[in-house]
Amino acid sequence: MIKHNVISVVLGGGKGTRLYPLTHQRSKPAVPIAGKYRLVDIPISNCLNSGYNRIFVLTQYNSASLNSHIKNTYNFSAFSKGFVDILAAEQTHEAERWYQGTADAVRHLLRYLLHHDYEHLLILSGDQLYQIDFQEMIEHHIESGAEISIATIPVNAKDATSFGILKSDENGNITCFTEKPSTEKLAGWESDVSEEMKNEGRVYLASMGIYVFNKESLVKLLAEHQGMDFGKELIPDSIGKYRVHSYEYHGYWTDIGTIESFFEANIGLTDDIPQFNLFDKHTIFTRGRMLPPSKVSGTTLDKVVVADGCIIAAERIERSVIGIRSRIGKGTVIKTTYMMGCDFYQTLDEIARANEQGIPLVGVGENCYIENAILDKSCSIGSNVRITGGAHLEDGDFETHAIRDGIVVVKKRAVLPSGTVIG
Repeated sequence: MIKHNVISVVLGGGKGTRLYPLTHQRSKPAVPIAGKYRLVDIPISNCLNSGYNRIFVLTQYNSASLNSHIKNTYNFSAFSKGFVDILAAEQTHEAERWYQGTADAVRHLLRYLLHHDYEHLLILSGDQLYQIDFQEMIEHHIESGAEISIATIPVNAKDATSFGILKSDENGNITCFTEKPSTEKLAGWESDVSEEMKNEGRVYLASMGIYVFNKESLVKLLAEHQGMDFGKELIPDSIGKYRVHSYEYHGYWTDIGTIESFFEANIGLTDDIPQFNLFDKHTIFTRGRMLPPSKVSGTTLDKVVVADGCIIAAERIERSVIGIRSRIGKGTVIKTTYMMGCDFYQTLDEIARANEQGIPLVGVGENCYIENAILDKSCSIGSNVRITGGAHLEDGDFETHAIRDGIVVVKKRAVLPSGTVIG
């Protein structure tokens, strides 16, 4: 394996308002995914699988659970120089405000990087789902003579309006950039892509928000350009002044920016051969919890991903992801749902007291019907509860749940009494 002198930076993002209520009590990178991981595990695992083990995670909103996850997960040997360090936004004599954008966050990071030896800085987003060998991207960056490389993915005209679109020449050099162009303005923005991509109508190169910078180029760019965001300001303005190159990626990649995209990404894991394959040679690292195996009694399971430590007595579960320590009662049917699971087990004494007081247990009770929903961590759903998400529901925010794009999101630690009907 070729050794590259690389430091990686994972950007935690802003308030994550489009992922509300999942981001009400946690930052975007800390949102649980696939029943046992956190979103931040994806970029970190891609780095570690690529041989890059010096990683900073930058965040500023609701960072407590993310700090805890990083501390309990990524511990390296005393003989290793590897680290995964959290850098939360802070006020200093030089800067009294919080991060104003992606470039501003990295600008604040530079004073920490002075103590590290590196040639290339790999900048990543903390809310994307993908599997990339970053070593190939770094090698491509070096061989092309680029000062800045941008990971790009071919998209069709419909999707192009949601991304920053780049145009490259036959050598992969980026010649121009436009941010979220309207359909009417797409003409002339086609790039030279493979025949397979052309046949699929994917002829526009979208920025994936993944960048490689040479050390000297980054320091110079941040000093001469006081813009706050890479995608909207610094990258477009660097074209023509720096050697900016496209690294074209053809695998699965999705931006977890909305409740709908988050929901689809998780439910997609139940496919026979999912686009994001958990059963792959590339390990996804996360916190080791030493949980018992899951126990299933009398339940029909069809296309279901079940994490560790679950106790399931449901009648039927289909096309759903069931997270760690989930408890599901008898007679319950769950369809197309992501149940995040629980942070703890209730003891037998606690269960007995809750039953005496008529308080729903943590998990899902008996004889419930739940469809098109996300159940956040440690919520308590009583018996005979009916939740039916779908296009018939209007968006709204309520005490125990929210509705986004027809998906019912039961909030973290919410309590739904027996007999509750949503939808």
